[in-house]
Amino acid sequence: MSQSKTFLLPDLGEGLPDATIVEWFVKPGDTIKLDAPLVSMETAKAVVEVPSPVSGKVLKLAGGAGDIVVTGKMLAEFEIDPSMPQRAEGQDTGHHHGAAAPVGAASAATSTSVATPVAAHAAPTNTVELREDSGTVVGAMQSSDAVHTEAAVAVGGVKAMPAVRAMARKLGVDLARVRASGADGVVTMDDVKRAAADGSAKPGTASVGATPVATAATAMPPVAARAAPASAPQRTQLSASGKPMRTQPPSVSVSGQPEQLKGVRRNMARVMADAHAKVVPTTLCDDADIHAWTPGNDVTVRLVRAICAAAKAVPALNAWFDGDALTRTLHPQVDIGIAVDTDDGLFVPALRNADVLDARGVREAVNRLRAQVEDRSLPASELTGYTISLSNFGMFAGSYATPVIVPPCVAIVAAGRARHQITPVIGGFESHKVIPLSLTFDHRACTGGEAARFLRAMLDDLALAG
Repeated sequence: MSQSKTFLLPDLGEGLPDATIVEWFVKPGDTIKLDAPLVSMETAKAVVEVPSPVSGKVLKLAGGAGDIVVTGKMLAEFEIDPSMPQRAEGQDTGHHHGAAAPVGAASAATSTSVATPVAAHAAPTNTVELREDSGTVVGAMQSSDAVHTEAAVAVGGVKAMPAVRAMARKLGVDLARVRASGADGVVTMDDVKRAAADGSAKPGTASVGATPVATAATAMPPVAARAAPASAPQRTQLSASGKPMRTQPPSVSVSGQPEQLKGVRRNMARVMADAHAKVVPTTLCDDADIHAWTPGNDVTVRLVRAICAAAKAVPALNAWFDGDALTRTLHPQVDIGIAVDTDDGLFVPALRNADVLDARGVREAVNRLRAQVEDRSLPASELTGYTISLSNFGMFAGSYATPVIVPPCVAIVAAGRARHQITPVIGGFESHKVIPLSLTFDHRACTGGEAARFLRAMLDDLALAG
C-alpha cells in the first residue's frame, strides 16, 4: 500500500495570488528526491525554482508551460516512497522569513514548512493536502542576495539559476554547451548572452571544455537527465528590441484572440485597478527651467536630487497613507521607486536612502537596479517599501501625464521630454531648455498647497546650476 500527497502551490514570498509555469523538470511517472528541482515558476517579480517537498513518484502535474496556477491550488501530486529520504516531523528547513517556527504551528503567520510528516510505516492509499503551503518560501529558495550561488541547482549536469535557464531557453541557447564562468562552474547570465551572441551554444554544436558535458548529463539520475535544457523546446520569442521575454505579453501575438495576462503584466493590472479604487488623485503640472545646467548633467540624478530637496521642504508628500484607518506616516528617509519599463511589463525598484547619496552614488544605484530588473535577479524586497515614486517617461515621448499612485504612497513625480521654449528675460527673450513635470498626489493625504509647495521646491532645485 502507498500514500499519495498533494502539493499545493505556496506563496512564493511575494503575496501574489498565482504564478505561471515556465518549465517542469519532471513528468508523471518520474521518481524525484526531496528538495530536488520540481518546476520553474514565474511570478510578477522573479523566475524561481520550486523544489520537491517529498521523495517519491510523480503522479500528476498541474499543467504545462505557460499555464497559470493559483496560489493554494494543486501544483503536483506524489506517491510517497517510504524507503527514500523524507522531511522528518517538526524538521525546520530554515528557508523562511522571520523567526523559525515548528511545522504545524497554529498560527499561519509562523508556518514555514511546505511538507507534512510522512508516516514511518506503510499506510492505506489516501490523499493528504499539504495545508502548510501557506509558508512564504519553499525548499531551498530564499529572497536574500547571499544565496544566489547556493541556489544554482545542477540539472542535466549544468549548474545555473532559474532565471538563467529561462533566458537560455528564450535565446535558443543549450546550457550544456555554454562555457561557465561563475564560481563552482555555475553558468551566469553573461555566459548565456555571450553564447547567444557568438552562436557557440546552439543545439547540435560541439560542447565546450575538456570534459564533454553530455557525459556528465548521462551520469545524472533519470529525472535530472530528462530536465536537460537541450531537450526543451524554445517556447518564447524575442521582443522587437531583441530582448528575451519570460512570458508573452499580448503585444507579441496579433492573432486577434484573447490571451491571458501573465507574470509582470498580470500583477500590474491588479495593482493599477487597486490604485484606481483606493486613491483620490490630483495632478499639478509645470516646467522646470534647466537653462543654467552645465553640459553633462544627468537628468535622472538631478530629478532624484530635486525630489529629496522637496521632500525635506514639504514632508507631507514623502509619506504613506492608510485610507481605512485614516492615518499617515511621514518618512525621515527618501526611498524613491524608480519606474523601469521592460517588455515583460513595469517594474518599480526602490532607490534606498536617496537623500544621503551623492550624484555618483545615485547613478550607480540606478544602474544596478536597472541591470537587476533586466536579468530578473532583483530581490522581491527591493520592489516594495518606497516612499515616493519617479517616472521619467520623457526619455521616450510625451510632455505631461497623470501618473498612477500605488498605495500606500501619496505622490508620484513624472518627467516629460525636455524641450526648448522662448522665455522672457530682462531686455528681451531667450531660448531656454525646460523639463515638463507632473506631480500626482492623493488629495486625501495632502492639501493642494502642500503639493504646490513641493513642486515649487523641485523647480527651484532644478533651476540651480551644476
